[in-house]
Amino acid sequence: MNDPRLFLAIDNCFAAKRWTEPDQWMALTRRLGLQLVETSADTECDPLYMGAAYMRRWAAAVRAASHTHGVRVANLYSGHGTYSTLGLAHTDNHVRLRFRDRWLKPMIRAAASLQAGVGFFCHAFSQSVLADRDRYRRMLGRLVEDLADVGRYAAEHLERPISVEQMYTPHQPPWTIGGAVELLQQVCAAGAALYVTVDTGHAHGQQLHLRPTAETIDAVLDGELEAGQVWLGHPDAYRVVHGHRQGSRSRGDAREQLTHLIEQHPYLYADPVDSDPYAWLTTLGPWSPIIHLQQTDNSCSSHAPFTGQHNGGGIIHPLPLMRALADGYRNPAPAAMPPRCGEIFLTIEVFAGTAAHPQRLVDQLVESVQYWRSAIPVDGIPLSQALANAERR
Repeated sequence: MNDPRLFLAIDNCFAAKRWTEPDQWMALTRRLGLQLVETSADTECDPLYMGAAYMRRWAAAVRAASHTHGVRVANLYSGHGTYSTLGLAHTDNHVRLRFRDRWLKPMIRAAASLQAGVGFFCHAFSQSVLADRDRYRRMLGRLVEDLADVGRYAAEHLERPISVEQMYTPHQPPWTIGGAVELLQQVCAAGAALYVTVDTGHAHGQQLHLRPTAETIDAVLDGELEAGQVWLGHPDAYRVVHGHRQGSRSRGDAREQLTHLIEQHPYLYADPVDSDPYAWLTTLGPWSPIIHLQQTDNSCSSHAPFTGQHNGGGIIHPLPLMRALADGYRNPAPAAMPPRCGEIFLTIEVFAGTAAHPQRLVDQLVESVQYWRSAIPVDGIPLSQALANAERR
């Protein structure tokens, strides 16, 4: 598969606490010029918050609204509720299994009832886990096992693959390109297919967590840089620097200890390429059935709309995105990966602040859709044609 079909959708997170009923956000989705929507758990469809009976009523209401407005749910996605906890990597096994069996699996069943896909991010590692290399490896292995369990469950219920979202800090893997490839390979080796959701704004944090160079280490030890100004990774590294400053460690001993800590905890550091959203798209775009679109200048994950105001300083645009995807499909696949995607849902994901003016928000969404429709005028367009459209724009 070298020429996947592309679809344009929008995440209904913009509708949270505003247009909360399926009939409302589906009608608005159609007004924006779209026929596909991704439903966020934050927009009143979280199985832990709402319960099984509500979820069945919600799915029925979605099917009715879909028939009325000609809008289809493409995917169900996790929201801020599951993002704000350790979730599937919780240190308490009861909580971990509750997330796996009473959140992820009910979401998969709900998606199956709508013939939709599923994407999510619902895990994080605490600082105590990150600081302990052996414990981190055990916890990561357990996460792989749980993701494989969920992947096998999804294969029994869904026609499309599930995907876990890429993040941008060490405590929320996958956050590096190499780590994301390895995670997919490990789950595949465990007998299940897992894919990744690439978010165009999720490459900004890696540049704050780069592996320290020898020059950086020397500058910190010599007092030319404060330890708090650079990422040293392991908490013991900052104690080593403090000890050297207080005279309890020689410069040579401190340098050796810092180098050892960095070498022993490679999962705490990114490489410069990990901060390039287009490198993510080239390497992992073919294994990203959902790509979240947000405008950003790569200084933060702002989830800004694609309007004239934001596009001028933003780095996310149709032409380089299509080129990165096309390059990814031409490149050889890493070993032991699941099959490449034959369909990709490019999904606009705009966050609206609590004080955002509803009509102004709608106007921004209309402009954002129009911006991407220039490359994807119809859903199901081959990537090669979308690239040609973007080149003519």
